[in-house]
Amino acid sequence: MSDINVPGPLGVLGQGWSAMVGDYAIAGGWSQRGEALVVGDAGGSIYAFDGNSGATVWERPEVHDGGVLSMAIHPGGSMFATAGQDGRVLIWNAAEGEISRAIELGNDWVENVAWSPDGQRLAVSCSRQVHAYNADGEEVWRSENHPSTVSAIAWSSSKELATACYGRVSFFEAATGALRQKLEWQGSLVSMVLSSDGGIVVCGSQDNSVHFWRRSTGHDSEMWGYPGKPSALAFDATGTLLATGGGESVTVWSFRRKGPEGTKPGVLQFHVEPITTLAFAPGEMRLASGGRDGAVVVWSLQRNGKGGPIGAEDLGASVAEVYWRPDGGALAALDAQGGVTVWQIGQAKGRIRRPGPTPGPGADDY
Repeated sequence: MSDINVPGPLGVLGQGWSAMVGDYAIAGGWSQRGEALVVGDAGGSIYAFDGNSGATVWERPEVHDGGVLSMAIHPGGSMFATAGQDGRVLIWNAAEGEISRAIELGNDWVENVAWSPDGQRLAVSCSRQVHAYNADGEEVWRSENHPSTVSAIAWSSSKELATACYGRVSFFEAATGALRQKLEWQGSLVSMVLSSDGGIVVCGSQDNSVHFWRRSTGHDSEMWGYPGKPSALAFDATGTLLATGGGESVTVWSFRRKGPEGTKPGVLQFHVEPITTLAFAPGEMRLASGGRDGAVVVWSLQRNGKGGPIGAEDLGASVAEVYWRPDGGALAALDAQGGVTVWQIGQAKGRIRRPGPTPGPGADDY
């Protein structure tokens, strides 16, 4: 139960729409032009909502036995992929909500799916292996076993796929699956994000630290002192600002010039429970955060990573994910009670204060 006491949408979070799905709203995404928002829940059902009105376009109940774990929207916007606890990957036609291909991977959970930027390949992680498929769902290659379960996957480009697991990050040739680079570090890596040019890879670690490598040199560095696991990570479109969770505050590191080594990060304070999700607006110095406290906050940032809140609302339940519409004109949030909330994004008219008698330290100092 949240105690941040935000009475309604504030600041840039303007009037939008809300809807409910049948269970914990766990994964989703916008179509290419934002005409639809697709959502999967922990009960295994998939829903499509009209992006403007929130009206239900179609609903497919319990298609993943045990629940949905991840979703990826194709760059072209006409199809998407879902994965779940039933060991299946489903490729969907977005407009009609029809399954065009079902891929059976066995009894293990399929935890990650990701389309390449050119939409020609779909990467899937299942237990200790990664599989690559073409756009029709035909397998192109599969990796050998990783040292442990693959925790995260990401495309550095249309020609290269990155994976993270215990002790290492690996980069594979997209066409053949050949191992191109291996970056090792002794620890359990629980999350991963790449800079826009693929030159920097960042991972959150089980030991409450953030570890990153510059791929051109193989040089690695560590950021420590987080109160929890940094499972939420996000780079801005320029690859200059890195936002990290790992506690109640959002910590933003700047990679400008010689940073972030030897520099002081921006610390954004508003949430009263740990951060669960982070996402930068397309092409803007705006960041959205969601937390276990139910708050969704929009931040305006400077190039040094400092900034302040310019919009907020309390959803009353832990926030699972936030998704900016591709044009940046709307923001969607999914929550643990099955809520789907979309706000239209307005112009900033100044920063806001966290309601209540005792604002968090430094919440208004940026």
